[in-house]
Amino acid sequence: MRRFAASIACAAFTVSTAHASVSAVDDAGNTVTLAAPAQRVISLAPHATELIYAAGGGAKLVGTVSYSDYPPAALKVPRIGDNRALDLERIAALKPDLIVVWRHGNAQQQIDRLRDLHIPLFFSEPHRLDDVATSLTRLGTLFGTDATAQAAANAYRHDIAQLRTRYAQRAPVRVFYEVWDQPLMTINGEHTISDAITLCGGRNVFAALRTQVPTLSTEAVLAADPDAIVTASPGATAPDQPLPALDRWRAWPQLSAVAHGNLFAIDGDLLSRAGPRLAQGAEQLCKDLDQARTRDAASKAN
Repeated sequence: MRRFAASIACAAFTVSTAHASVSAVDDAGNTVTLAAPAQRVISLAPHATELIYAAGGGAKLVGTVSYSDYPPAALKVPRIGDNRALDLERIAALKPDLIVVWRHGNAQQQIDRLRDLHIPLFFSEPHRLDDVATSLTRLGTLFGTDATAQAAANAYRHDIAQLRTRYAQRAPVRVFYEVWDQPLMTINGEHTISDAITLCGGRNVFAALRTQVPTLSTEAVLAADPDAIVTASPGATAPDQPLPALDRWRAWPQLSAVAHGNLFAIDGDLLSRAGPRLAQGAEQLCKDLDQARTRDAASKAN
């Protein structure tokens, strides 16, 4: 009889644990509480999709947006729009119990309409490299996949720590990161890419600007005279590969970056998306900036 009672008690505990509420703080500072771990999740950004899969929630993903193409399994997930326009009726029909929103990438009007659906929203907007790891563990809490999420966070932190040990104290390289050329746009110090530049021993020449993705003039870049210019591309820089996105700067051979051949393009999916693959993008950035150091040192020696 006692054994039977103990079995009943154990079963009751298992059921109550399975349906226990879960909570996590998102990147907007909001506490997101679910009555039970999320089972039907929608992602509204490619980087959020990558975070969801890495945190162990891929099987729970029922909808996502255009350009959510990694991992390959994400290509099979139904599309519910893009960062400019969302199909609110489709979202409601999918009956999600959690929506992961790109805080500054999804239009505010769309976010306001999402709130009207009364579905919990988790805002994702990493600003620092380590925010990727904390995003993984927070999402793991909401999915009930803590072990998977923690393992992914640990692996990511290990990769970042290795890069920091190897590159952070090397001779500084002054970097201009070009987000877009028309209009000319860059990043300030509150962006994960700027944090990656610092990790590699670089210095973002426009880190002090107030807007996270500011517009600036060509004259401002000429005045800053960066040692290296970096941008995102569909693939990484290859030897002797033309860089159409950066070729315009060759019109100013007096620029240090141009004079020393320090024009670099890095796979945008690796560097621009604040997901676990950011460690791979940072590694490529560190290698490029180290090449810039070598070229600059050789120029000074001559």
